[in-house]
Amino acid sequence: MKKKTTVFKELVLSDKILMLPVAHDTLCAKIAEISGFKSICNAGYANSATLLGKPDVSLLSLTEMVDCASRMVDAVNIPVFADGDTGHGGTNNVIRTVKLFEKAGVAGLFIEDQVFPKRCGHMSGKQVIPADEMITKIKASVDARKDDDFVIMARTDALAVNGIDDAIERGQRYREAGADIIFVEAPNTVEQMKRIVTEIDAPSVANLIPGGHTPLLSIKELEEIGFAVVAYPTASTYIIAKAVKDLFDHLVKTGSLVEMTPNMIEFELFNKMVGLPEIRATEEKYHSNLLKIK
Repeated sequence: MKKKTTVFKELVLSDKILMLPVAHDTLCAKIAEISGFKSICNAGYANSATLLGKPDVSLLSLTEMVDCASRMVDAVNIPVFADGDTGHGGTNNVIRTVKLFEKAGVAGLFIEDQVFPKRCGHMSGKQVIPADEMITKIKASVDARKDDDFVIMARTDALAVNGIDDAIERGQRYREAGADIIFVEAPNTVEQMKRIVTEIDAPSVANLIPGGHTPLLSIKELEEIGFAVVAYPTASTYIIAKAVKDLFDHLVKTGSLVEMTPNMIEFELFNKMVGLPEIRATEEKYHSNLLKIK
């Protein structure tokens, strides 16, 4: 059986674009796998919303982020890609970040060149560190991994700060430093997206946020441009928030669940989705063995 790191790397390098949804929580990770996704991502926006009810502004610690990713790794059989934020500090912090995430079983992670505390890539007011400083983090990340197939993605947020030319130059330099994938965050136009893919000799990521800066192109359009990966960092979080808000508003207003039940998954189907039959089978297996021993 192939390592998950190898599987993920092959998916990235495949001629077919990789759809990489961020799972809002572990339940959503299982649903993503059931729906047929080949890989998923665990990231700060969803983690902050899930654990803290707060926005993505560097409120979670390294160990909290690793714990979130580890739970997803345990819940699914497909590769999990992780969010390393800024590396959680300087070079030595980056090394620890890579080691902890790799130990947790993820298939790779990305680090970014924002100034700490970072924020969601489509929020205003971002700042970036010097490119040379980010390059030391990338080199440290590459050296820290034990598995050569563990994917290191380098993200730059320089476009919103310094413009497209600096973002592309950073992407080129980050690739030369050893990053496996380059992620230029928040291009505003299709023309910028085409420049990123054409001028950076590396697999590139499109990051689509409803209401964000980047055009919400289809898989076919992104593939034609030349992107290797498309990430959906907020979609499951937003749709869950909308569904739960509608449910609770209705309950407060009417005091009845009856009208909302058509929008809910059925009891038995949900139990099957979260693995109750397998748990019962395991109980039965060991209970039967116990009876035989007696």
